[in-house]
Amino acid sequence: MRFFLIFATIAASAAPTAAFTTISGIARTAPSSTTTSSVVLHATAADINGTDKKKIIILGGDGFCGWPTSLYLSDQGHDVVIVDNLSRRNIDTEMGCDSLTPIQSPDVRVKAWKEVTGKEIKFVNLNVAKEYDLLVQLIKEEKPDSIVHFAEQRAAPYSMKTSKTKRYTVDNNVSGSNNLCCAVIDAEVDAHIVHLGTMGVYGYGTSGGEIPEGYIDVILPGGREANILHPAYPGSVYHATKCLDALLFQFYQKNDQLRITDLHQGIVWGTNTPQTIKDERLINRFDYDGDYGTVLNRFLMQGAMGVPLTVYGTGGQTRGFIHITDTARCIEIAINNPPKTGERVEIFNQIAETRRVRDVAKLVAEQTNVEVNLLPNPRQEAAENELDVSNRKFCNLGLNPITLDAALFDEVTEVVNKYKHRCDPTKILPASFWNKKRAEECASLDPSSVKINV
Repeated sequence: MRFFLIFATIAASAAPTAAFTTISGIARTAPSSTTTSSVVLHATAADINGTDKKKIIILGGDGFCGWPTSLYLSDQGHDVVIVDNLSRRNIDTEMGCDSLTPIQSPDVRVKAWKEVTGKEIKFVNLNVAKEYDLLVQLIKEEKPDSIVHFAEQRAAPYSMKTSKTKRYTVDNNVSGSNNLCCAVIDAEVDAHIVHLGTMGVYGYGTSGGEIPEGYIDVILPGGREANILHPAYPGSVYHATKCLDALLFQFYQKNDQLRITDLHQGIVWGTNTPQTIKDERLINRFDYDGDYGTVLNRFLMQGAMGVPLTVYGTGGQTRGFIHITDTARCIEIAINNPPKTGERVEIFNQIAETRRVRDVAKLVAEQTNVEVNLLPNPRQEAAENELDVSNRKFCNLGLNPITLDAALFDEVTEVVNKYKHRCDPTKILPASFWNKKRAEECASLDPSSVKINV
């Protein structure tokens, strides 16, 4: 898929307004000053594919994946509405650990996007898991073509921290997905649901070969051949909620003919995209802590700060990886290729490549000249696993995925160096343990022992 760049200068003739939708008295409008700015206008993917632009609601659009995806889809000419209750920001407060990058409030973010590009994104503060009536009303009013569902607690370690976080993860994630399906039905809008799931629904190394995209051929008793949903094998409460999501989607597709695409995504790395670098107020969040920091981002941050890389166990875990820019691209490909009414849930494996964790650590260590430390593993998982995953659907639809690349490592390292004064080194080591045995094995870890080179 190619995008052609056209450079233009736009002079705003009136004060642009950051548009925040009002739902049942929730007013969200903030004017900004008149501005003249140079912007890059892209031929939209909708134009290139010969289709009309789409109205897209993005649930969880303030988050690590949701924000850059919202900007990307807006940049491609789609009409975007962000829905978020800012729960991830509240968890920052709870854990006493901010994003390494100084992320702005939603109102500042959407105003900045309007000033820089001339494009408008609406924002609605709404809890998908609890404010069902408002969700139905929003879908009725907006009549979206697609609804992208990021609105879930996304960290496996956080989901295993305490009984409270386990219960919150189940309540928020499962209720949110069920509410979304019910709301689309009650709103009587034929919206295509695109859900961001996880490769973790498959487990790791349980298929005995290449993991197919969602469905697997089996021989049932009596020699009967069937193609069924791949057996679930979650490794955390977070992963279990994604498995439950998959079952809910199968039911609502069968019972109510909902059109649903479920994206089983690998570990996301990187922080900025071509859209988020347009203005510092648009910068994406960067999590580095032991709960929310994804493994490669943690390694890159540690390497840039001169901290030995924290590899859990033997580092023999094989995982799928995808760059944040490709996450946004994959979402648009899924939106542009919805299943037809009556077709079963479409499932894509959203990864670029698979790598063993210790090999990823070696790549980063060689670039940054830091040591690799093998720590006791806080997770209940196999010490070593293989992972062979099919990603042919996205590649056949035009995705040329970004793979682990030193130049992109440099980009992340530059971000870290710019903001490393914001790092709290006591948050780097793991702080969530899968069970009492794992907690006991990790008891020697001392968060205060981590020193960074500022």
